[in-house]
Amino acid sequence: MAYHQELEPEPEVGALRLNSESNQVESLPSLDGVEEILGYKFENRRLLEEAFTDSSFPDKRVSYERLEHVGDSVLNLLFTKEHYFKYPDLPPGALTRLRAANVNTEKLARVAIKHRLHRFLRHKKPLLEEQIREFSEAILDYPLHSNGLVDVPKVLADIVESLIGAVFIDCNSSIEIVWKVFKDLLEPIISQEMLKIHPVTELYEVCQKKHLKVKFVDLWKENMAFDVFIDDQLVGRGTHGLKKEIAHNRAAKDALDNIGRILGKKGSTDES
Repeated sequence: MAYHQELEPEPEVGALRLNSESNQVESLPSLDGVEEILGYKFENRRLLEEAFTDSSFPDKRVSYERLEHVGDSVLNLLFTKEHYFKYPDLPPGALTRLRAANVNTEKLARVAIKHRLHRFLRHKKPLLEEQIREFSEAILDYPLHSNGLVDVPKVLADIVESLIGAVFIDCNSSIEIVWKVFKDLLEPIISQEMLKIHPVTELYEVCQKKHLKVKFVDLWKENMAFDVFIDDQLVGRGTHGLKKEIAHNRAAKDALDNIGRILGKKGSTDES
């Protein structure tokens, strides 16, 4: 008697892809965890899902970009209002710098890391997990802010803004409710007393006061670096493998760390 084995039909490629995507969604932690972190229950659950869907994710119907746009504006308004009443004598320029320090990419990315919001992000970016790990380790050297010395995965700041936007829409545009939900999550909030000057700005200010000549030499094309000369003497170097701006900032920081000996030598020369 002939024996015929019945074989299972192979799934179509589209079905395989769908199953893979479904498994990825299932492996992510429940968005209930986000509501627990916020202490806020969404009326419209779709807003919460949208806030954590990156444009790289196969579900092209939604991405967080529109909510991020809303959240960015809301966050700026929240800090504008908070600082206006907290610092009644602070001029507009100082208020702008203070707001910028609290809403910039690195500051918001730290919020995402602190509360582990990135765990809930739906995406298909193969390098993102490693970039987040490197950022998490790099900021350990800078408890409050690096002022441009570390590479920041922008998506971390994006999901904080998109989440703010989602809550804003969900609570019928109540600024008071949004501030109540996020104020503690945004800690530490940078105050006027905590505000630090950007290393490049600080270097120019120090040298201007001391009548020293500063020169940055762009070596990015050769070895991804910047050199800093003060009165024609090499005092700092900064490198970064991916971003020219970070190498520039690191060079300024290195020069600031070394400038004491230059000033000391200049003082000794002036006395003699």
